[in-house]
Amino acid sequence: MKANVVDMPNDRKVHKKPIPKIGGVAFAFGALIPILFLGDFFPIDRFTLSVMIGAWIIVLFGFLDDIKDLGYKAKFFGQVVATLIVIFLGDLTINNMGDLLLNGFLLPGVIAIPLTLITIIGVTNAINLADGLDGLAGGISLLSFLCIGYLAYISDLTCIAVMSAAMVGGLFGFLRFNTYPATIFMGDAGSQLIGFLAVTLSLKLTQGNTPLSPVLPLMLLGFPVLDTLVVMTERRLKGRSMFVADKNHFHHKLMRLGLYHTESVFFIYVIQAALITFAFIFRFYSDWLLLGFYLLFSGAIFTWVLWANKTGYQLMRPGRFDRLIKNNLRIFKIDNALIRVSFTILEMVLPVLLVFSVFVPGEIPVYISAAALVFVILIFITVHFKKWSGGILRVPLFLMIPYLIYMGETDLALWAASRITGYMNIVYVALAFFVVLTIKYTRRTKGFKASPMDFIILFAALVIPNLPDPRIEGYNLGIVAIKIIVFSFSFEVWICELRGRLAKVKFSAAAALIALAARGLL
Repeated sequence: MKANVVDMPNDRKVHKKPIPKIGGVAFAFGALIPILFLGDFFPIDRFTLSVMIGAWIIVLFGFLDDIKDLGYKAKFFGQVVATLIVIFLGDLTINNMGDLLLNGFLLPGVIAIPLTLITIIGVTNAINLADGLDGLAGGISLLSFLCIGYLAYISDLTCIAVMSAAMVGGLFGFLRFNTYPATIFMGDAGSQLIGFLAVTLSLKLTQGNTPLSPVLPLMLLGFPVLDTLVVMTERRLKGRSMFVADKNHFHHKLMRLGLYHTESVFFIYVIQAALITFAFIFRFYSDWLLLGFYLLFSGAIFTWVLWANKTGYQLMRPGRFDRLIKNNLRIFKIDNALIRVSFTILEMVLPVLLVFSVFVPGEIPVYISAAALVFVILIFITVHFKKWSGGILRVPLFLMIPYLIYMGETDLALWAASRITGYMNIVYVALAFFVVLTIKYTRRTKGFKASPMDFIILFAALVIPNLPDPRIEGYNLGIVAIKIIVFSFSFEVWICELRGRLAKVKFSAAAALIALAARGLL
C-alpha cells in the first residue's frame, strides 16, 4: 500500500477492495531469469537476447506505470523501444503472408517493419486491456503459450519452446492466486509482458522457413485483439476517445447478459481453447481456411453478444429445467444430506483405492521404498506440529499418487488382470462424480474450490497426452493424466472438508507408504 502497488476499486472495475498488483513482476522474475542460465541446453542467439531485453523493458515501464500511473504516452514509448529491439536486433519482421498474397511473395522492409511494429504493440495492448476479470488475461495467454510451446517443440525451435514453457510455469503459479476471487493482480507489468512475449514468439514461429501458416498468430491471439478493435470502434462511433477506459469489453458484455464472473471467464476460456485447437489441427492447411474460420467463428460470437446487449437480452435464471432440478434436490439441501452422502463415500473409497494402488505396479525400486519410509516418519512427526500437518501431508501424497498411477499403467503386476484395471477405471469415474458433488454443495468458505482454472488443467490433461507424438503416445499419458487429476483433487477436497482434523488422512497415507516400503524392501 505504501508503494502504491495496489489496484484501487472504482466504477469501471469489478473488484470491491484494493488488490496488490505485483504478480506480473513476480512471474517475470520466475520465468525470465532461469532462461539466462540455460545456455548449455540451447544457444542464446540474437533473437533470444532481443526478446529478453525487450521483455525487461516492458516489465520496467509497466511496473513504473503500476506505481506512478505514467500515462499511455510513456507506456507506448517503452513498447516502441522494446519492439524495435526485437525487429532490428532479433531480425523479426512480418514479411511472409502465405497464400494471402501471391505464393512466395515477401513484403519489402518498408512495409514489413511498420506492420511488425503495429502488430506487436497492438497485441501487447490488447492482452493488457483483456485483463479485466480475475484470471482472464493469464488464462487465455496460458492456453496460447501451451500451443506455441508445443509447435516450437515439434519444429525443433528450442529457444521458443523453452521461453513458452517458462511462461506456462509462471502463469500456472500466478493463476493459483489470481482466479476468482483474486488475491493478487498482474498489473500492467504482467499483462504487457505476456502480450509482448506471446506475439513475438508466435511471429518468430511462423515467419521464415517454416511450413506453419503465418495466420496462426491471429488464431492464437486474435480474440483479445478483435475485442479491442470492437471496443475502440464503439467508442469512436459514440464520439468518445478510443483510449479512455470503460466497461464495454467482451467480458463486461457477457456479465450484462447475466453470466457470473467465473462463468464469463470460463466462456472466454472455451472460445480460446476452440481457436487454438483449430489452429493446431489445421496448421498446415490453407491460410485462407484459417482466416475464414477465425472471421466466421469470432464474428458470429461477437455479433450475437452485441445483438444481445443492444436488445437487452438476459439469460433466464432459473429456467424450467433448473427449477425442476432444484425443487427435487431441495430436501437434500435443507437436510444437508447430499453433501454428507457424497463425502462419506469419498472418505470410504479414497483410503482403499490408495492402498490398493500400491499393489498394482509390477515392481517397486528400493529407493522408492526408502523414500516412503522417510515420508512415514514425517507424517508421524506432524502429530506434534498440527499447524504444518496439512502442508507436510500433501507432499508424500502428491508425489506418491502420480508415481503409483503411472507405474500401474506402464508396469502392471501379473496378478492385476485387465478385468481388475477395468473395475478401477469405474471407481475413478465414480470418485470424480462424488468429488464434483462434494465441491458443489460444500459449505466451506475457505480452502480448495472449483474455479475456471480447472478448465485449463483439464484441457491440458486431455489434449497434451493425446497429441500426435510417438514419444507421448507410447505411455498412455491421457489415461494417466486424468487419473492423477481425479485422485489428487479427491484428496485435496477430503483434506479441506476435514477442516484440520486429518487423523484419517494421515493413517491412510501412512498405511499406503508402509505397504510401498514393504514391497520394495521385501
